[in-house]
Amino acid sequence: MNDASSNLKQATKYFIKCVDEIPEFVISGKVVSVRGLVVECTGLSSFLSVGSRCELIKKDGSHIELEVVGFRSNISLLMPFGTLEGIGEGCKVIYKKDNAHIYPCQSWKGRIINARGEAIDNKGLLLHGDRPYPLKTHPIPAHRRAPVGKKLDLGVKSINSFLSTCSGQRMGIFSGSGVGKSVLISMLGRYAKCDVKVIGLIGERGRELYELVHQYLGEEGVKQCVIIVATGDEPAVVRRQAAYLTLAVSEYFRDLGQDVLCIIDSLTRFAMAQREIGLSSGEPPSSKGYTPTVFSELPQLLERAGPGNENGGTITGLFSVLVEGDDHNEPIADAVRGILDGHIVLDRSIAERGVFPAVNILKSISRTMPGCNSDLENELVQKARTLIATYSDMAEMIRLGAYKRGSDPLIDEAIKYYPLIENFLKQKPREEASMEQAYQQLAEILGMSYAKPE
Repeated sequence: MNDASSNLKQATKYFIKCVDEIPEFVISGKVVSVRGLVVECTGLSSFLSVGSRCELIKKDGSHIELEVVGFRSNISLLMPFGTLEGIGEGCKVIYKKDNAHIYPCQSWKGRIINARGEAIDNKGLLLHGDRPYPLKTHPIPAHRRAPVGKKLDLGVKSINSFLSTCSGQRMGIFSGSGVGKSVLISMLGRYAKCDVKVIGLIGERGRELYELVHQYLGEEGVKQCVIIVATGDEPAVVRRQAAYLTLAVSEYFRDLGQDVLCIIDSLTRFAMAQREIGLSSGEPPSSKGYTPTVFSELPQLLERAGPGNENGGTITGLFSVLVEGDDHNEPIADAVRGILDGHIVLDRSIAERGVFPAVNILKSISRTMPGCNSDLENELVQKARTLIATYSDMAEMIRLGAYKRGSDPLIDEAIKYYPLIENFLKQKPREEASMEQAYQQLAEILGMSYAKPE
């Protein structure tokens, strides 16, 4: 069977599914008021539940999808997947379905889609598979999960050597604005050695999509990716749904037995979208205005990544967190750090010295180390860390000339090796460094021998 016939067959199956999902009768209500970002509807509360989908017919006859976010007495509270213009009192609201789901398939690799699962890359219609995947679902039960797999080569020297990451591990990238977070994410998306990469751009700048696709990933890099986009100007329910869609697509490829790299940029924008939804539906604000549902949704989202079950597939998660005011203890950063299996901290002071990626080795940690490394690799990393820590402790005295060489052998050694290690940590966006190369270069700097483990 040729590709055209196969595509036609898949399209036909998806069309039949869509027809089967059309209800036999219509359940409808009407809009009674619009308050802020919330549309209040009457006549449907006995049929709806939180998360249900409805369709509203605007005054001009156009249609818009809405999601149920709460109830107040007999009034249903809905938020639209678009603008409020054209919505007024008396507009008809039609109940559609309870659970939003998608039908991903292998042909989604190399495609760019929006939060609704629609292609936006001008490459034709998006084909659909046979099995529905709900956007919101429960993670694999803890007792059925496999342990994390072998080390994953991410192509970035500082992470491969000092923050070794295993297949199925979940890492956070914590950074203030303008410190190089997006560039680091693009490097990981381009160089990581895995079967497929699912990248979710959640609430970020629109221009970042062009930069990611054309300047960093390139045509060959995009072929290994599924890119989901919801920019900052889109409604909160769209931005939140894009994060759920990113995990749902990742779960599809994981269930095929593939090793998936799931990247979300950023969790902060997801939390802000959930805060916006929560406040609009009447939730009380708690820490820094974030509502309680923000802190319940974060673990539900992040726990969906990780090792799979008996199929052997994994989802390695790399989730960025935009820390406000460079405060790494702000509520979202603190909550996410406690959920994930490690954190990569990008430091503004390191970036100001012209070191990119600006990874602060001393403040970053991978919770699978040192168990995933050989004894020699751990020895290399530990010695380098000791030298970095020693130099950092004495940096002020060294710069002021208050330290006299020869007073402490360890400090003298740190002064000798620190510039070499810092130069080692530098890496250009278009420069790839394998895990073996990273350890080999670090061993040469420290005057130690290194042999790749069997």
